[in-house]
Amino acid sequence: MGKILIIEDEKDIRELMKFQLNSSGYQVTDVESADKAIELLESGSKVDLILVDWMLPGISGIEFTRRIKGHKTFKSIPIIMVTALTQPENIVTGLDAGAQDYLTKPFDLDVLLARVRVQLRAVPTIKESKPISFDELEIDLAKVKVLVSGEEVSLTSTEFKILSIISARPGHVFTRTQLISQIQGENIHVTGRTIDTHIAGLRKKLSSAGRLVETIRGIGYRFKDGL
Repeated sequence: MGKILIIEDEKDIRELMKFQLNSSGYQVTDVESADKAIELLESGSKVDLILVDWMLPGISGIEFTRRIKGHKTFKSIPIIMVTALTQPENIVTGLDAGAQDYLTKPFDLDVLLARVRVQLRAVPTIKESKPISFDELEIDLAKVKVLVSGEEVSLTSTEFKILSIISARPGHVFTRTQLISQIQGENIHVTGRTIDTHIAGLRKKLSSAGRLVETIRGIGYRFKDGL
């Protein structure tokens, strides 16, 4: 079913999450700090998904996420941030740090399980995919790497996921709502403006290849067809 690592300093919440996930067939390891999580990962323990609180003793969940997403070995592990911070700017910060999803406390356990299923369902597809090329742009889903004219481009997790989604169906128009749903799962409060911000950052980083990401005014975005 998948191996999940929970990083949560509140014992009651940590044990409740672990019990629910274990009951659903997942293999779960839980720790109370990011420092212990890093030790666990570096020891070679296999992890398919990480659930991390924002406010932790020592290294914060945000800093932990940035470190993991910047690590050559661990950056492909999906992360769901689970936190009591609910403001839009908090959500944007969490996603920009590299989290695939953002779940606010208090949360419904069925929603937590749904978010987990979405992320673990995506992992095999990414690992099995081969690099795809569009003119000077190359996208390697397995290695979470993007090259423009042979030079690697550093994207946030959200930017990379947007690019991988729209490039998989050139010419297809994705609404902002569809992108939000596919990137972060259902029932999370993120506005279309957030998507616009990620698209703007993506285009800028892609430089000359940014022209491949087209705006369809009043509807959404598409990846240029006919290449």
